[in-house]
Amino acid sequence: MNRVLGARRQLARVAASNFYYSFLLLPSAKRKAIKDVYAFCRLLDDIVDEDPTGRDPAAELQYWRDEIEGCYQGCPLSDFGERLMGSILEFTLPKQPFLDLIEGMEMDLRWHSYQTFADLREYCYRAASAVGLICIEIFGYESARTREYAVNLGLALQLTNILRDLKEDIGRQRIYLPLEDLERFGYREQDLRANQYNAPFIELMRFEHSRARSYFIKAAASLPEVDRASMFAAEIMSAIYSEMLDQMPEIQFDVFRNRVSVTKSRRLRIALEIWLRSRLKR
Repeated sequence: MNRVLGARRQLARVAASNFYYSFLLLPSAKRKAIKDVYAFCRLLDDIVDEDPTGRDPAAELQYWRDEIEGCYQGCPLSDFGERLMGSILEFTLPKQPFLDLIEGMEMDLRWHSYQTFADLREYCYRAASAVGLICIEIFGYESARTREYAVNLGLALQLTNILRDLKEDIGRQRIYLPLEDLERFGYREQDLRANQYNAPFIELMRFEHSRARSYFIKAAASLPEVDRASMFAAEIMSAIYSEMLDQMPEIQFDVFRNRVSVTKSRRLRIALEIWLRSRLKR
């Protein structure tokens, strides 16, 4: 895909996402910066997820790594790089999380499964927690412990995504459930590739659901009260994804035949409720 068109498409797709409801009520400058960061994330996602025919995904990721370096040296080559550099400068965004994010996408090119949860956690940190560490700089915070909150919430969101998107990821020949967990519950890799829904799968998913829930709990416990109001956008995302996670036991974890989602009206209501609560805390 043409890089310029790709960046423009990601900016246009923002309104269709769960993230849209989390930054809808941010002040305009912060909203613009978050949209830029989100568009960058989606751009990288598309590089590794779309049909690679006729292009080199690794080279595309290297282009954007070079472009991030260019942003921090004041000389990006693309229009989108110029736009992103403006947000980087305005909010003094750290460079390392952008590079970690790119490395996470490179893991999708190198690995199609993860043996242990420790391996998967490294991927989740790069693919999601790194984004959280960028976003909290835009939101603004006082306590250093809020960085721990960003890491834990990123892990919670990514693990929820993994459970929700299990069928789609298998279609891309990717298995994000740790293979050690499949073995523990007697559920074979070929069963997963065949979308086999049975008792071992339900037990496996119940275990993974509990793990994802534990990171939502850790995130809530690690958010300092002093930063609770400024993190309202992150808390909106937490609430939306937490509701998706809660739906999984209701469908007996059959994500092969059911799409877990939160309606637009419900997402909007969550956003308004959390935003209003944050205003009362100021």
